[in-house]
Amino acid sequence: MTQLWAGLGNPGAKYAGNRHNVGFMALDRIAADQGAVWRSKFQGEIAEVRFGSEKVWLLKPGTFMNLSGQSVGEAMRFHKLELGDVTVFHDELDLAPGKLRLKQGGGHAGHNGLRSIHQHIGADYARVRIGIGHPGHKDRVSGYVLSDFAKLEDKMLDDLLRGIVDGAPKLAVGDGAGFSNAVALRTTPQRPSSGRKTATERPAPSEPDPEPEVQLSPLQKLARKFR
Repeated sequence: MTQLWAGLGNPGAKYAGNRHNVGFMALDRIAADQGAVWRSKFQGEIAEVRFGSEKVWLLKPGTFMNLSGQSVGEAMRFHKLELGDVTVFHDELDLAPGKLRLKQGGGHAGHNGLRSIHQHIGADYARVRIGIGHPGHKDRVSGYVLSDFAKLEDKMLDDLLRGIVDGAPKLAVGDGAGFSNAVALRTTPQRPSSGRKTATERPAPSEPDPEPEVQLSPLQKLARKFR
């Protein structure tokens, strides 16, 4: 089986750390983990990785975000792939930073990279939606996605990308739940156990037994009255 995983972003060092480039970041981590080598092809960069019997082509379009579909379409046609063989990794404004969701088909929600892919291959491909959060107002979206992740987000981003690498073998065999779980194990803080261990209860010390009453003779009882 052969698949195509396309990560979306803009080429060049200027954009490398942008939120819009998190799709590139995800594929870079997978390629590095597999020891794969990038080479120029299909108006972008491509690398081959394997997960068991599954061969996956990783593609980073070099056409800039707005023309991503040109590169994806060319690679898909060359390898004679169907829409069901394609998965796109992209930034998602409607998910909080560090969150990730899988989706099959659907609209492009104004994402220019997805819009271009829709135009070239159709809409019914799988997506790995990688949350980057929303700036709060639509007028700020362009500047926000083209800005770098904040320094305080470094650990969150690293955990998320590690989770994607952990789950990649599951994604390759169509186990979406396993993939999502692998990401969650990296990104969701482990909650402490709710049941608190209590010290073994010790029985309260018993009161000392009263001394047995001594049987006294009538004369001894009378003598005690006058002590």
